Amino acid sequence: MSKDERDANPDGRAKILLVDDQPLVRQGMKYIVGAQPDLVVAGEAGSGPEAVEAALDKRPDLILMDVQMPQFNGIEAARRILAKLPDCKIVILTTFDTEEYVFEGIRAGAIGYLLKDTEPEELLAAVRAALRGEVIFRTALAAKLIGQALQRQAEEAARAAADNPAASAEAERSGPDGRERTGGATNEAPALLQPFTAREIEVLQQMAYGLRNEEIAAKLFVSESTVKTHVHRILQKFDVQDRTQAVVYAIRSGMVE
Repeated sequence: MSKDERDANPDGRAKILLVDDQPLVRQGMKYIVGAQPDLVVAGEAGSGPEAVEAALDKRPDLILMDVQMPQFNGIEAARRILAKLPDCKIVILTTFDTEEYVFEGIRAGAIGYLLKDTEPEELLAAVRAALRGEVIFRTALAAKLIGQALQRQAEEAARAAADNPAASAEAERSGPDGRERTGGATNEAPALLQPFTAREIEVLQQMAYGLRNEEIAAKLFVSESTVKTHVHRILQKFDVQDRTQAVVYAIRSGMVE
């Protein structure tokens, strides 16, 4: 660890980088985070390029990242940062609750998505959960938007397939990000403890659309108890605790579209 890093983090506290184009917002976050005994503000940034530069300089443990900023947005900044610092945790903190931002934030590698009207205690709990490696897309809003985004993507893919069968065949051989499918998770998702069955993939896709167990059962013509068993096995194989975490990892790995 360099002298600068020791100065910024003298006692092992987690280093937090604050990124927002509004100085007053950064000041508020700095007040909240800086008052915590286990956290320290490592730096601030007000634009996409500044965020990337500050992250590479300060090497924070976690970044609270705004979305709309000058030059390029927080989602693009997240992509660039995680390409260089894959162990950094990024939590999107924004006023915008649109499905595009939720979905693209996940695809960029963000570990969480919160709104700026989140209570300070909830924000700090989310920061600490993210530092532990937990995915924090756990609100009903986020789950709904993930499902909507996936549904829209699937509908667009179906229209594209109808318009261009050759392109559809090529897309089937690759993941949603254009990479060759390998049958397993990419480095954006945890290594699977066991491979998924075809039926588990079907259940996972319906989970991604936000369907409840009874709705999945009706759609797949199986019993609700069978669906519950599949969901339990899916969570076990991803080694996660809840459905939203499983869906987030499935999106990152290209298992659902």
